[in-house]
Amino acid sequence: MKRKRFWLIRSTNIMLMVMSVVLVSVTYFVSKILFFIAAPIVLVLVCLSGYRLYKIQSDLHEMIASMGRSMTDSHEASFITFPMPSVILSEVGEIVWYNDMFKEVVLKSKKDIFGYNIESIISKDIKTLLANQGSVISYEDSSFEVFCIENKKHSNIVYVMYLVDITELYDIKVEYIKTKPVVMLLLIDNYDESIGNENEGNKARLISEVQRVIQTFVDKTNGFIKKTEHDRYLVMIENQSLESIIAGRFDILDKTREITTEGRVPVTLSIGVASVETTLAKAEQDARQALDMALGRGGDQAAVKADGGYEFFGGFSKGVEKRTKVKTRIVASAMVELIKSADSVLVMGHKFADLDSLGSAIGIAKACECFGKQVNIVLDTRRNLAGCLVKRLVENNQQNLICLPEIVIDKITDKTLLIIVDTHTEALIESPQIYNKCKQVIVIDHHRKMVNHIEDAVIFYHEPYASSASEMVTELVQYFGDNCKLTKLEAEALLSGIMLDTRNFVIKTGVRTFEAAAYLRRIGADTIEVRKLFASTMDSYQRKTRVVSSAEIYKECAIASCDFTSDDLRIVAPQSADELLNISGVKASFVLYEENDIINISARSMGALNVQIIMEKMGGGGHHTMAAAQIPNATLDKVRQSLLEIIDLQIELTGK
Repeated sequence: MKRKRFWLIRSTNIMLMVMSVVLVSVTYFVSKILFFIAAPIVLVLVCLSGYRLYKIQSDLHEMIASMGRSMTDSHEASFITFPMPSVILSEVGEIVWYNDMFKEVVLKSKKDIFGYNIESIISKDIKTLLANQGSVISYEDSSFEVFCIENKKHSNIVYVMYLVDITELYDIKVEYIKTKPVVMLLLIDNYDESIGNENEGNKARLISEVQRVIQTFVDKTNGFIKKTEHDRYLVMIENQSLESIIAGRFDILDKTREITTEGRVPVTLSIGVASVETTLAKAEQDARQALDMALGRGGDQAAVKADGGYEFFGGFSKGVEKRTKVKTRIVASAMVELIKSADSVLVMGHKFADLDSLGSAIGIAKACECFGKQVNIVLDTRRNLAGCLVKRLVENNQQNLICLPEIVIDKITDKTLLIIVDTHTEALIESPQIYNKCKQVIVIDHHRKMVNHIEDAVIFYHEPYASSASEMVTELVQYFGDNCKLTKLEAEALLSGIMLDTRNFVIKTGVRTFEAAAYLRRIGADTIEVRKLFASTMDSYQRKTRVVSSAEIYKECAIASCDFTSDDLRIVAPQSADELLNISGVKASFVLYEENDIINISARSMGALNVQIIMEKMGGGGHHTMAAAQIPNATLDKVRQSLLEIIDLQIELTGK
């Protein structure tokens, strides 16, 4: 046992004290003034050092005596020769003693570390070791599993630490993690609308270029690629390759986007990724779910399935509009069957319903009435952003169509059909209680898919390329049959929703958007009457002007904060964000306002900057050109600063 090494402290300190006294004595013959200045100082230091040495000596005597009292001779002998690295620590974590095995296996040198703090060796304190028995630590290219025991005998606390050498097992674990298989599914977005429409020569060229990009991408890994369909590819790689791909933020998306058709339409990929945790079949299923998530968010991105959900990369492009309406016809047919078999129908949008949410709800509700069903729209008339449309219903004696959530919940039966429009997450719907009580649910939404989406819907009709939920409903009701006819009121409600989300047919407007608007106009929608639904009071207009005038430009983004409160702030803020886009050189706008101790952000874009990704990083979501977020327990200044940092990061990633 190397206990005698501790007494080197005593001899060293005594030697230093003697030398100090000798040196200060010599100064008497050189300079008496210097001697009388230095002598008292040295005397005080010598006294303090002697007292400190005495305390150290006493503490060491007591600790060693305690150790001796707690071990018999046989115990001591067995502890010294214990075939496992062992260390005894003081109450403050200083290394008091260790056996020969510790020196041979852990230290691997003749260097003694008595008196060192254990944190300098394993980078963890005693409390952490006690709370996490079996913690894995690394020291000089070796790995150990650490166990710590506390001994409180004789009023002294001593810690005994054992280390199990798991270097070989740990290396095997690391190698296993690195070589763990990863399933990756690649899909060419909207193949029929992009490559499929080209002539055979261009089609062959485009497919060849895409395959070259994918092959180059896979060649950088130690995996392989297999084409499963004309637009789908299966890639198997190792986990260590996935880490490098993530570090490069899936640059394959950027390289594929450089390939364009004759019509200058960029070719994009959607990628779903999942690691093999249990079986290959489960990993393939998870990769499919990740691919569906990437497609639901508009494509041109990669979704990596992880334990905590999904991690997304890319998503900078707009979704390509699908020209075929086959899916719409199939969904409409399935919906008709469900409506006919239900005894009542409830239609519900999102909280603080806007014109698109209520307009699409009115359209689908009146279509269901054509089948002779009892229909109600679940709407909190006290908290919504479509008061003008509610007023229009009252003027047309249709107020009975709307019902408060707390009233309609008692009327739900096992055969009640719930249709959710303009949202696909439980956290945003008008009444989660009604959703949980209904056994049959249909979801109709156009927002980019979020991680916590509704998964138990009988029909999940989700089209992120669509301009609005009203556009989707307009298409659906055209396939409900000849007996389903909408009136002027429903046509104007649906048209108002389309105009709201497209900002009067400017943003996210495709061919099918105009086709839907033309159908509504044909059945009686009056654009002048619809425009009246967007009219605001003079006070609201002045508040909007106040917000716009307070905006500042930051890297081509207009950012404004509302320093006032009003009842119509939820309407004024998004209108102000829309107005800020009219400023030359502004790519995106953000309006921040506080309501009920929550900081809200309304974000808008002309398409050059994806505000959905920015809002998702702040806990919100939405669309490529229209998104929002709510941040509780925060201040306007802190949220604004966080927004600026995320904008910087987004611009850095996109290079725009």
